Amino acid sequence: MQNMKLAEKKPSSGLKIAKMSTLKFSELGISASILGVLSAMKLETPTPIQHQAIPIALSGQDIIGIAQTGTGKTLAYGVPILQRLGLEKGKGLVVVPTRELAIQVTESLKRLGNSLGLRLATLIGGEAIDRQLFMLRKNPHIIVATPGRLIDHLKRHTVKLDEIKILVLDEADMMLDLGFAPQVEEILKQTPKEKQTMLFSATMPASIAKLAATHLKLPISIEVAPQGTTAEKVEQEIFVVKPSDRFSHLEKIIKEHTGSILVFVRTKHGVKEVTQKLVTLGHKATEIHSNLSLARRRGALDAFKSQRSRILVATDVAARGLDVNGIELVVNYNLPDASADYVHRIGRTGRAGKVGKAISLATPNQLKDVKEIERLINKSIPIKEFAKFEQVSSRSYGNGRQSGGNRQTGAGRQSNAGRSYGASKQRSGNYSSGAGQYGSSRPSSQGRTFSSQSAKPSVKPKFAGNRNQNRFFNRKKTETNI
Repeated sequence: MQNMKLAEKKPSSGLKIAKMSTLKFSELGISASILGVLSAMKLETPTPIQHQAIPIALSGQDIIGIAQTGTGKTLAYGVPILQRLGLEKGKGLVVVPTRELAIQVTESLKRLGNSLGLRLATLIGGEAIDRQLFMLRKNPHIIVATPGRLIDHLKRHTVKLDEIKILVLDEADMMLDLGFAPQVEEILKQTPKEKQTMLFSATMPASIAKLAATHLKLPISIEVAPQGTTAEKVEQEIFVVKPSDRFSHLEKIIKEHTGSILVFVRTKHGVKEVTQKLVTLGHKATEIHSNLSLARRRGALDAFKSQRSRILVATDVAARGLDVNGIELVVNYNLPDASADYVHRIGRTGRAGKVGKAISLATPNQLKDVKEIERLINKSIPIKEFAKFEQVSSRSYGNGRQSGGNRQTGAGRQSNAGRSYGASKQRSGNYSSGAGQYGSSRPSSQGRTFSSQSAKPSVKPKFAGNRNQNRFFNRKKTETNI
């Protein structure tokens, strides 16, 4: 391609047989110029998705790649795009679901191709159209775009897709989940039939299979880990809480950890509310959701990455495409609506071989949701109870409510008194936030009881509480307002 300084050498036709532990980028058929860039980036050993996808992509074949976020997918398709476009005429198009992911992909491709003369254009919503027109006038080699903004440019006739040689649909399942199916179909129709298409997805729902069957030519399927596979070094826990006590428990969790924390909240309004409460209590917190302008979203991410803000509160817009090193803890303030999003959320920690932790707050009536998550990840998640509910703040949040340990669940009113959690299981009405005991007389599946009347004061660490190993069996739904 013009001004792209790539070695004029075709990729090798075969891949050397080697063990994954010893495989190097130099054995994948990558040109010398790109190998030099990878070496300068101190990258020598490919990840599983990279070592399997790069040789196939270099041969020009269509690919369906199933891999979680954070596994190196951008490099898996970025290297083949650069090498193929450097040897042949045409352009590349990468379509992603969110602005944040588009910005991240652009930054990764820049690091890989800047020294080779790569020109990029990023087309995303929330950004001035004039800036994007300026980038397009430079005749970019690769366009990175979100579906909605790309359709806008197509309608304006400021972009033509007739030169697209390689098309990548990254996080395809999320694009369809967000309702971008019509836009994706329109984009595919306006690209040449004779092109290479690479589809990367964390899951393989029926909609993705249908899309692949319609638009891909004899694709090679690559699945580096079963769907729903979570990071090996992420410790997972679920705490059963009352909806009204969520925030008090969140602050307790935050005080127990010193590193950066990512908190996922279900709604945009909830994100704003939680962030304001944390800031009021003196925590360095910022928020990110789709209602914010692009500039504010960028500012929030920059503050979190630079650790000016220790806590980032977000909707699922941050579940994918958020590449921040060293996130110590992910908190699911609300369980996700879709169980697959649980995998993406907790995948923000424990990256690059580091240890991470994920804590989820579930209410007693969310047994079905928990079981769906466990079926997806093929793993049982320890369900625990807070060993102690101590006073965390004396500030008032309105309506006379306090976020503290001295607040009872009502003036002399018992909490959950007489509620049934199974055929004969009942939680006694002795619960008081300030009493230091969480849920009295409720037997576990092992015959143990959590009794505030007979148990001795706990000497365990704050989150070591009692474990109910076999879930909360036969628990009826008793609360509907989550």
